[in-house]
Amino acid sequence: MGLLTLPALALLTLLAAWAVSFSLFWLIALVPLAALVLLGIHDMVQRRSSILRNFPVLGHVRFMMEYIRPEMQQYFIERNTDGRPYDRDTRTVIYERSKGIHGDQAFGTELDVEASGYEFLEHSMAPEQPTPEQPRVMVGGPDCTQPYPMALLNVSAMSFGALSANAILALNKGARAGGFAHDTGEGGISPYHREGGGDLIWEIGSGYFGARTPDGRFDPEKFRDKAADPQIKMVELKLSQGAKPGLGGVLPGAKVTAQIAEIRGVPQGVTVISPPAHQVFRTPRELVLFIARMRELAGGKPTGFKLCVGSRREFLAVCKAMLAEGVTPDFIVVDGSEGGTGAAPLEFEDNVGTPLTHGLLTVHNALVGVGLRDRIRIGASGKVARGTDIVKRVAQGADYCNAARAMMMAVGCIQAQKCHTNHCPVGVATQDPKRYRALDVPDKAVRVQRFQAATVAEAQQIIAAMGLTGPHELRPEMVRRRVSQRKVSSYAELYDYLEPGELLGEPVGGWDLDWRAADPDSFRPVAVEA
Repeated sequence: MGLLTLPALALLTLLAAWAVSFSLFWLIALVPLAALVLLGIHDMVQRRSSILRNFPVLGHVRFMMEYIRPEMQQYFIERNTDGRPYDRDTRTVIYERSKGIHGDQAFGTELDVEASGYEFLEHSMAPEQPTPEQPRVMVGGPDCTQPYPMALLNVSAMSFGALSANAILALNKGARAGGFAHDTGEGGISPYHREGGGDLIWEIGSGYFGARTPDGRFDPEKFRDKAADPQIKMVELKLSQGAKPGLGGVLPGAKVTAQIAEIRGVPQGVTVISPPAHQVFRTPRELVLFIARMRELAGGKPTGFKLCVGSRREFLAVCKAMLAEGVTPDFIVVDGSEGGTGAAPLEFEDNVGTPLTHGLLTVHNALVGVGLRDRIRIGASGKVARGTDIVKRVAQGADYCNAARAMMMAVGCIQAQKCHTNHCPVGVATQDPKRYRALDVPDKAVRVQRFQAATVAEAQQIIAAMGLTGPHELRPEMVRRRVSQRKVSSYAELYDYLEPGELLGEPVGGWDLDWRAADPDSFRPVAVEA
């Protein structure tokens, strides 16, 4: 049937050509029909697409429908609660809060409260009044001389280069107006991070951008000079990220503009590779000692690391190294594998790394088990978009949360999922000036500030409804999950929680084997008998 398309078009073209002899009006039909005939001939002789050879002209309709499928799915097919990565209800809440309009919904929940996996929070018969000011978490252990009061919700790591100049500037101006922190991402500190004047968390990845030698190694002098900037409140070593744990990155030379080269400290026009592993350490002991060195170079500012949790034994090895050296980071950011602002192979996005709940519980329990939890703050990053997300993560063991994609949506992201193509339709994740010029910085900065304030306020309202005076009173037994049609369990029942110092004695609940296999001098576990 597809092969009949071309003869039919040819016949129509001949008829239109014949009709032109009677009226030039038929040229309106002749020109496009002739173009379609030429397109069909090209389709039949080309060898790259079997569909076009068998279905000339018609095959292009299939490709067009495939191209617009994501938009059709998002706008006309998906329900309010089943979209991915963020459903429509969540996106609507973010947009409405960023615009300063109400986020209420009438007629009850659309969620299936009887379905397995449904989670809810326990409210109290004696609720409290929420506090008017935002809660703060003081980040800074015993070796820190410049502790920082961290907000309950902050801007997670997103680099200039991945995001446009206007998006970075709007995020930073919003952070300054709202009094929360802005993580730079591993791409270095750009002028757009500085212009807004917001508090910065300087992230250093395996490429050491902004603090590297010409051959790509860590440059302590450059790091010390830049870390002294009073706008930088904390420094963070990135071990891995949720979207692509275990992978490095490649920035093609064509994208290394003069500005990018200056910011990252790399040659202009030359492809830049961020290796999967760091050069500054090879063992857990070397990692914690390097954290101590970073803190010293940064003048005592809070210093920590970010990771997507992989092997529990590896993290326990880091804990053993902390104990052996008497050195602890001031904070650890746990990134869930559901994170996604960084483009990655689908297999890594879908199947590599630990989701935030399990990763957060692993880090929290390990630090409790070795008696170091009170010295180290834990940040949680991974699909934090609503007040309930903050409450759940704090109840599971976090001290504060970071958000990336939700902040992008506050700036205007529509979840087009074209971040890696440089064709972001709203100018958030692109370096095309024709696209990001549409992003109005003053307006979007206010939206970022409004979203953060409204989301934290909602979290505080929920905490008060639970009869608590603040997030510090949240406990895992207050979050409940339906595990079957007939059973609902709290997080305290679903997961094993260690007692303070338990790993130093007789660990139980499956931790014993991992603890004995953890080696502070190797990321490879030692062989032990079960």
